[in-house]
Amino acid sequence: MTSRDDASALRSAEVYSVLGVLIAVLTPHVERIPVWVSIAVAAALILRGWLAWRGAALPRKWLLIPLTVLGTTGVVLSYGPRLGRDASVALLAIMLGLKVLELKALRDATVAVCLGFFLVAFQDRSRTLAPQQALRAAGTLMLQAAPLTIALFLLFPRVQGPVFGFPQATSAGVSGLTDSMSPGTLSRLSLSDEVAFRVRFRSPTPQPQSLYWRGPVLWDFDGRTWTGADAGTAATGGLDHQANATAVQYTVTLEPHYMRWVFAIDLPAGAPPDTVLTNDYQLLFSRPIRNRLRYDASSHLDYRYGLDEQPELLRRALRVPRGYNPKSLQLAQQLRQRSATDRDVVKNALDVYRSQPFFYTLVPPELGRDSVDEFLFVTRRGFCEHYASSFAFLMRAAGVPARIVTGYQGGEMNPLGDYMVVRQSEAHAWAEVWLRDEGWLRVDPTAAVSPARIQAGIAAAVPAGEPLPLSVRGSWQLFNRIHFTWDAMANFWNQWVLGYTPERQTKLLSDAGLRTPSWQTLAILLMCVAGAVVGVLALLLLRQLLLARPDPVVRLWRAFCRKLARRGTQRRPGEGPRDFARRAAAEQPALETTIGAIVELYVCLRYAGQGGAAETRRLRQLVGSL
Repeated sequence: MTSRDDASALRSAEVYSVLGVLIAVLTPHVERIPVWVSIAVAAALILRGWLAWRGAALPRKWLLIPLTVLGTTGVVLSYGPRLGRDASVALLAIMLGLKVLELKALRDATVAVCLGFFLVAFQDRSRTLAPQQALRAAGTLMLQAAPLTIALFLLFPRVQGPVFGFPQATSAGVSGLTDSMSPGTLSRLSLSDEVAFRVRFRSPTPQPQSLYWRGPVLWDFDGRTWTGADAGTAATGGLDHQANATAVQYTVTLEPHYMRWVFAIDLPAGAPPDTVLTNDYQLLFSRPIRNRLRYDASSHLDYRYGLDEQPELLRRALRVPRGYNPKSLQLAQQLRQRSATDRDVVKNALDVYRSQPFFYTLVPPELGRDSVDEFLFVTRRGFCEHYASSFAFLMRAAGVPARIVTGYQGGEMNPLGDYMVVRQSEAHAWAEVWLRDEGWLRVDPTAAVSPARIQAGIAAAVPAGEPLPLSVRGSWQLFNRIHFTWDAMANFWNQWVLGYTPERQTKLLSDAGLRTPSWQTLAILLMCVAGAVVGVLALLLLRQLLLARPDPVVRLWRAFCRKLARRGTQRRPGEGPRDFARRAAAEQPALETTIGAIVELYVCLRYAGQGGAAETRRLRQLVGSL
């Protein structure tokens, strides 16, 4: 006799099915969860598959407990003690990986699949359906559900923010720019291959040297850290600018970064909806960006602006901290003395970077209190923030108003989707100086040291031995193609599914003739459409039932009941086969043996799933003999 556990034990094929389902559920999250989580879960799935193939014993419980503690600790260290959406996904992935290591019986598989929010597809323990029949049945159910799913997707009232108030990640857990910059800030960010935003151009794509994506503008320097302007400085409206060419038109799909700024090519021609343009030409959204945001933008590549800058802001752009960087202050005075104009000061400072042995690197040495002095006269190795910071300091010390602009520089075209991907690794910082009769001008000292960084991207500028993500370095053609394909699929999903925002829903319904529909209108419309879809499906199923020929076993059973009814024994409504057989045998004692044989054959064929063509022929013979 087999035990209950033995009877519910999973076969190897069923284990593989469960693993396949979990892989399908977990794969879309690989891009978001930490790499170590993906590796750990993949290792658990591979190990369980190997154990099923070898028929080996599963790991002991005492081993899974410390693994659970280690996994939970790793998630806490990766995301911090506050449990948010991304941390919850990572923790669930860890729990699924550990659960498959004890995947032995039906109940374990049920828990694993329910954790993955997927259909339980392995309950057919008696093998009554062939694989082709099971796939056909699943496909039919999907086709029947598709119209209702589409109706729900298009008409269900969209809401902003997290579902049911589930806590989102905060800016501390998001890779991206901040409103301050100090040595090492952007070089650490360059190690991330996360997507910052995607761009689809509606006009010819600008050259790489023009792709400066303007973000936070930093005005104040305390000797080490640059910080952004306060609310008083960030007055809205922008400055009068002069454009010397047609504006570039494009659409940006910005990933959530939980700050207010949005990005546009330098110089934005205006403010997209729900944004404001500050006087230093930052674009700020009306609220922190917690969801993917898509907006149309336009920019001028050839421009002049800020000729009439406010005097108090120019004075602010000349401030240098006292008691810091004496050597740099001396160098700035030398630059001023040998320069006839402010433009000459800029030119002579850039010549210093070109003529001295400066190096562009992702792993610059640590800098101390006098960070500008140490960089310019000792280490001479740095990333874009080192060059932008030291240059702006020299300009201010020489009497030329200057400030820092952070954002991104460059981008990579995805040939499979005809759009540009801008990653966190392309974060960049440059300087702006103010010259009389010219206004604010962009000056990028990094370009003086490493022109390849601006012309060909960060991968062309960083030495081969320094760390860069494979997706950024781009040295493996096969990997690049796989990466482009995956990103194109993700972009399609983001644009048409995750990007179906309340604004897009309103526009779609407005185009269909429903002007500014309320949620009550949407609810009524949804119920009407859903009722119509369900009604059509019900009619189709009813028609199929009416036209379908009954099962031969059912037809024989009905013939049997009719024959007994003619003999005076009518089957009662709801009466089971065996109850009917006992009563019929009592009323028709001469047919007791035949009745018993017919009913037992019918029960085996109809309910137990046992028997085949031979048993069906035997049943036909018995019914015919009555």
